[in-house]
Amino acid sequence: MTDQTSLWLFGYGSLIWRPAIPYAERLPARATGYERRFYQGSTDHRGVPEAPGRVVTLVPSAAAVCGGVAYRVAPADVAAVLHTLDVREQGGYTRLELSVQVLGDAPREVSALTYVAAPDNPNWLGPAPVAAIARQIAGSRGPSGKNREYLVRLAAALRELAVDDPHVFELEREVAGHEDL
Repeated sequence: MTDQTSLWLFGYGSLIWRPAIPYAERLPARATGYERRFYQGSTDHRGVPEAPGRVVTLVPSAAAVCGGVAYRVAPADVAAVLHTLDVREQGGYTRLELSVQVLGDAPREVSALTYVAAPDNPNWLGPAPVAAIARQIAGSRGPSGKNREYLVRLAAALRELAVDDPHVFELEREVAGHEDL
């Protein structure tokens, strides 16, 4: 991925609804073999070190398909976009190159870069009961705002893309029951 070629990015979390990067194309896409999960702690955006929020990462799962968006970044913007995303995703995320199916008028497979948080990073929170994750999301806030907003905006963006994500939608329903926080 040099600055001489376009770069494809796969967004499955906040990049869907808040890319904050220049891009030449934005298309629905999906990654096979991964599921979206609220397993990553956020101490720099949707929580603080003393009270981390929860944000999504991709977790390998052979039968899963994770819907999101693919962004094609023009060659002239690649270096700046990578710098921006490296800063934005510094809270435990690393770059991963994966094959994604770009949908639309001309469906095709592309190699795309995405950012994932693995269990060995210091902000990893991992699986927990839905009710516990929902309570944590409902009560967390960080420099980028309420963790609840992240969840609600992600759920809305997935609906716009016609992506069914039972994990996200179940958490959204559960968090709605914690309006008092």
